Amino acid sequence: MKKFALLIKTIVLSALLATSALAGGERVNINTADAATLDRVLNGIGPSKAEAIVAYRKANGPFRSIDQLASVKGIGLSTIEKNRDRIVIAGGAAVAAAKPAGTGRPAPPKPRAGSGG
Repeated sequence: MKKFALLIKTIVLSALLATSALAGGERVNINTADAATLDRVLNGIGPSKAEAIVAYRKANGPFRSIDQLASVKGIGLSTIEKNRDRIVIAGGAAVAAAKPAGTGRPAPPKPRAGSGG
């Protein structure tokens, strides 16, 4: 009977850990992940779509933005939006295609050569 109780506790604990990993915001770098990882981490992405993502990346180079996933056959904007917080590009945070980089302020003027200054 003790073995059965231990087995049940182990199963419940494993299920909780697996659920918490997904709820905890597991992220995936779509430029380095294999198809199995994409399938496991991303919602609405099964084995065939995961393979399509990897094939697209091999044919076209690394993704430059999350929104570029829409170029992969079978991946729509709703799938991208469901997974936006799970996707990482390159070495860090996800890159939004529509947001320009910088502070919004113009750069200071460069000094001219030979202005004596």
